Amino acid sequence: MFVERVKGALRLSAVSSQARALGLAPGLTLADARARIPDLAVAEHDPVADGLFLERIADDCDRWTPLVALDGNDGLVLDITGCGHLFGGEAMMRRRVVEHLQRHGVALQAAVAGTPEAASTLARYGKGGVVPPGREAECVAPLPISALNLPEETVTGLSRAGLKTIGDLAARPGTPLAARFGVSLLTRLRRTQGFEDVRIVPRRPLPACIAERRFAEPIGRAEDVEGALRRLIEDLGLMLEARGEGGRAFEASFFRTDGTVRRLTVETARPSRDSASLGRLFEEKLEALADPLDPGFGFDLIRLAVLRAETLTPAQVSLDGRALEEEEVAALVDRLVARLGRERVLRFMLRDTHDPDRAVRLVPAADPVPPSSPVPDDRLPRPLMMFDPPQPIEALAEVPDGPPLRFRWRRVVHEVAHAEGPERIAPEWWRQATGIPTRDYFRVENREGRRFWLFRAGLYGQETTAPHWFLHGLFA
Repeated sequence: MFVERVKGALRLSAVSSQARALGLAPGLTLADARARIPDLAVAEHDPVADGLFLERIADDCDRWTPLVALDGNDGLVLDITGCGHLFGGEAMMRRRVVEHLQRHGVALQAAVAGTPEAASTLARYGKGGVVPPGREAECVAPLPISALNLPEETVTGLSRAGLKTIGDLAARPGTPLAARFGVSLLTRLRRTQGFEDVRIVPRRPLPACIAERRFAEPIGRAEDVEGALRRLIEDLGLMLEARGEGGRAFEASFFRTDGTVRRLTVETARPSRDSASLGRLFEEKLEALADPLDPGFGFDLIRLAVLRAETLTPAQVSLDGRALEEEEVAALVDRLVARLGRERVLRFMLRDTHDPDRAVRLVPAADPVPPSSPVPDDRLPRPLMMFDPPQPIEALAEVPDGPPLRFRWRRVVHEVAHAEGPERIAPEWWRQATGIPTRDYFRVENREGRRFWLFRAGLYGQETTAPHWFLHGLFA
């Protein structure tokens, strides 16, 4: 049993079936419980550990359906619509789920009903089982009002009105109940009776398509695992080809017999359904694992899912029969991401701004490429090599707001032969703090033919009386 401190007193937060049979219940103080059973064994309640354990069970339940949602702190809801026939019907599927979890030491009660609320209510307050279609209202009628998961004051008010069970509540007119206790009471009642259905929100996104292999005998050899994964990749390739799509993110899930689930995710720079390249990416991913894929007592299920799919257009081929260089670069990016991780393989992305300091940013190379914004035609060319931050220089100009005649950078004096500008760039006042000076940029060329990108910070006579000069970039 678990105990937790409530208002300075230790109270039972969870009890075993044996303790419940002896009259103990959650909420009882530890002192009263030990007065009844002196040798009572208790442990401090750890809600974080309970949450992690429930998440692990939810991961394992993905083997039955990809639609799994958490139901409070101690329950799960599985949407098995369209899945029952794969396991011999709903009754057989329920029995297999219960037996599977019981083998792992989980005490549970399960119910199958037409709505999530009806199934959850029957599992928590009823005897579980499979409810025949359309008979949810009949099955939940004997259950107490508290089974509707209503606020405590609402339950107290209904009890004082003589409404003890869900059947008693359903027999009363709805309009007075809604006026007294709110419309949410009737909504909860209709959903529990199976008259109104609301789909669950799964804890994991629903994949675009899935291929899986179940094994009568668990497999553990690396060769068997890799062979099964290759066949799944081929199956998914056929599915994607029939839909005219390619995958951008693939997830392989390995279900161990002890309930542990390991997942590997592979992303591609472009939509793909090529089995050979995807197989190499998963091999790279397996080899790069810091924690090897431990099969334990074996995997009894391996699943491959497409997390994100996009329309795949045939690759354009050049006249010599070779694919475009972009395809080769995309394949290289995929392999680097699989081995090093998506956050370590980056690329530059242009921003729609005139501020040179914010003109580009680094994003994961595996992210989709957004449509590029046109560069204004009136903007002067920018250098390929930029300094971050700009390097201070000493410059001499004929007039305070004119182009430089000479400047000193790294102890070398450069005589300006040609100058072009200025290109005036004001700070983005909606993003930056006030007080940042305006910049006047100049493209200059010294007498040796080297070209530089300089700017003067601050407007002479308006923002400052002594503008400072900086070197921001070098032209090739």
